[in-house]
Amino acid sequence: MNPLDRLEPLIAPPPIGWWPPAPGWWVLAALLPLLAWAAWFWRRRLARRQQLAAAEAPLDPQRAAALEELQQLRRPYDEPAGPWLQQLNALLKRVCRSHYPNHPCHTLSGRAWLAFLDSRCPAAGLTRWMVLVEGTYKPQCTLDDKAVDGLQHAVETWIRKHV
Repeated sequence: MNPLDRLEPLIAPPPIGWWPPAPGWWVLAALLPLLAWAAWFWRRRLARRQQLAAAEAPLDPQRAAALEELQQLRRPYDEPAGPWLQQLNALLKRVCRSHYPNHPCHTLSGRAWLAFLDSRCPAAGLTRWMVLVEGTYKPQCTLDDKAVDGLQHAVETWIRKHV
């Protein structure tokens, strides 16, 4: 006789259901939403910091000098704008000559000049300011105050943000 025959048959364990979960799962279930919220919060905070850092980044000396010169130009309110437009063009061409020494951009004129400026900084939108290249040839070219301020802002944006 075999000694294993005297053993009682195995009792099958009761089936294990998925409910109720073990105590550790309750903690994890409580922490998951908290972790998701913390990740969202830190990501948003990091993006805001990067945005502020990009806005406050110091300008290189050439851009700062060009912006200073732009601010010193006398705006043509209620007077012919031709000389002011010539000064703007000269300033932009000097900036281009120093930033793009291998490109003959300072020799461009008309629509090609404005297209080049827009290709380097579309945010400035200088192609809509055709008066920048045409106004220098008109003897009595006058601009209203809104146009003067808009063009000044567009040139300032171009100097700050061109690549």
